[in-house]
Amino acid sequence: MTKRPIIGITPLFDYKRDSLWMLPGYMDGVEEAGGLPLMLPLTADAGEIRRLADLCDGILFTGGQDVDPAIYGGEITPEYQAMEPELSAERDAMEPLLLDAAIRLDKPVLGICRGIQLINARLGGTLWHDLPSEHPSDVEHHMKPPYDVFGHMVTVEPGTPMDAMLNALPQSDMDAKSMHRNVDGGWTIAVNSYHHQAVKRIAPSLRRMAIAEDGITEAVYRPGSRFLWAVQWHPEFLHEVDARSRAIFSALVNAAA
Repeated sequence: MTKRPIIGITPLFDYKRDSLWMLPGYMDGVEEAGGLPLMLPLTADAGEIRRLADLCDGILFTGGQDVDPAIYGGEITPEYQAMEPELSAERDAMEPLLLDAAIRLDKPVLGICRGIQLINARLGGTLWHDLPSEHPSDVEHHMKPPYDVFGHMVTVEPGTPMDAMLNALPQSDMDAKSMHRNVDGGWTIAVNSYHHQAVKRIAPSLRRMAIAEDGITEAVYRPGSRFLWAVQWHPEFLHEVDARSRAIFSALVNAAA
């Protein structure tokens, strides 16, 4: 029997219950793609983090609290401070080091929501602290439940790995109601959305794969890495109903196999 690649998944942290937890969609998406999902512990020990990265065949950085502006040198504005943003010191201590280790070992990496923000911040990019106050638009980036439905559209840039992924979908999975090909050869696809922070300046080593109508970066990748993708939307909520979301999980697992 072929061993399934181990995909380490960063946990979410619940301060009210003082506990780690996990959305089933992250685990299910990985498992259905052929991977073995493993919820990681939170630790700030650099040696243990390196061991975890070495143990795993791939890493998935999940959604969650805001990324600490200290990670990307962002100025905390009075407006943002007044929001009393929810941060996670435990995640902010571990995840940058885990990303460093994964890149050094060339382990496949996927970031989702907070994950794209953490990856961009750690690699030298910046973030919008709060889209409604800093970059208001008509695009609904913060959907209300349920999250397993489509919200706004994003344009996938032609020639990117995500463009290739979409081109490879079977015709039966190309839902004309939620995706269409553009005149430049790329795609416009429907996604869900649940965030108030976002990539502002893209890190030097990253390239954009998808963009929203209001100019917000929705997906990035790192050329030269075996696999490093990150998306701002939530395939963990959509994978049961959306072939594109399943393909994102499959891309991670296949790269880790």
